[in-house]
Amino acid sequence: MIRLTMFSSAEKVKGQGVASAYRELINLLFNQTDLYDMKINTYRSADISHYHTVDLPFYLSTFSKKRGIKVGYVHFIPETVDDSLQLPKWFRRFFYSYLISFYKRMDKLVVVNPAFISKLEAYGITKDKIEYIPNFVSNQTFYPLDATERHAIKEKHVSTHAFTVLGAGQIQQRKGVLDFIEVAKKLPEVQFIWVGGFSFGKITSGYKELKLIVDNPPKNVLFTGIVDREQMNMYFNLADVMFLPSFHELFPMTILEGMSCERPILLRDLELYEDILFDYYLKATSVEGFVEEIIQLKSNPEYYEAAKTSAARGAYHYSEERLSEIWKDFYYDLAGNTT
Repeated sequence: MIRLTMFSSAEKVKGQGVASAYRELINLLFNQTDLYDMKINTYRSADISHYHTVDLPFYLSTFSKKRGIKVGYVHFIPETVDDSLQLPKWFRRFFYSYLISFYKRMDKLVVVNPAFISKLEAYGITKDKIEYIPNFVSNQTFYPLDATERHAIKEKHVSTHAFTVLGAGQIQQRKGVLDFIEVAKKLPEVQFIWVGGFSFGKITSGYKELKLIVDNPPKNVLFTGIVDREQMNMYFNLADVMFLPSFHELFPMTILEGMSCERPILLRDLELYEDILFDYYLKATSVEGFVEEIIQLKSNPEYYEAAKTSAARGAYHYSEERLSEIWKDFYYDLAGNTT
C-alpha cells in the first residue's frame, strides 16, 4: 500500500477546472483503500507527495525528506496565465519564475495535455520527468438523464421546446465568450446558457468588457454565474449541445462532463485538441462556422445522433474506469511497488 499525500488549495476558488480535476481524482482514490493510504494537506511521512496547486507552504514542504517522491500536476504554465489573468508586470515576472521553480522541485510532472511537454522542455525541464495523464470524470457524477427527467428540468429552466446550447467555464476572453454571444445573436430562436462566472474577479482578462455583456446579454442568452459542481449534471442535461469556442485551452473538464452526459460537443478547431479529442467532437473556425454547425444539429436528426454517439465514445475513452488503471500504474511504478 502506498502512503500518498495530496496537497491542494484548488477548491478555495469555485468554478474553475483545477478544482474539478482534483476532486475527480480524490474521489477515485478514496474508493481504493486497498491500494492507497491517502491523506490531504498533512505533513506526515509519505511515499509520494502529489502537489495540485503551487502554494508557498507547499513549495517550502518540498525541502523535507518526509515528502518522498514529489509529483507536480501541471494545470497551467506562464503562457496560459497570460491569457486568463491581468497581473501587474512586476508580479507576473516574479510569479512565473516561482512557478517554474516549483515545477523544477518535482521529481515527476503530470500534464493533462501532451502539448505541454515541449513547452516545459523550453523552460529547462527534461522530457523524462514529464508524464501525460488526461483528465477524466466519473459517470456517477455526470450521466444522461432519461427523456422524462430532461423534459422536467427544461420546463423549469428554459422553454421545453427551445433548442438549447450550453457553454461552461470561467468567463474569460480566452474562453471565446464574445464569439459565444455573436453566435447567439445570429440564432435568436435558439436558447444559449453560459454556466460560470468571474472566478478571479476583476483581475480576469477582459473583465470590464465581459462584465458589460454579462450584465446586459441578448434576450436569448442566460448567464447563470458560478454554480456548485453538483448542479452541473442538470445543466448539461437540459442542453441539446455543449459549445465551447475557446481560443486556448489545456484539457477542459467541461468537455469531458458534456461527453459523459452524451451531449454533442462543438469546439473551435484547435491543434491542441487533435491528439486528445480525436473525432469525438464537432469543430469550426469562425462565428459563421459555429452557426452552421448548430443549425445542422438543430435541423438534422441523423447528424445530431451521430454527434451524440461520438461524444459517448469520448466519454468511454476518458472514463473513470480506464483512468483508474493508468493512475494506479503511475503511482506504483514511482513507488517501486508491484500491484
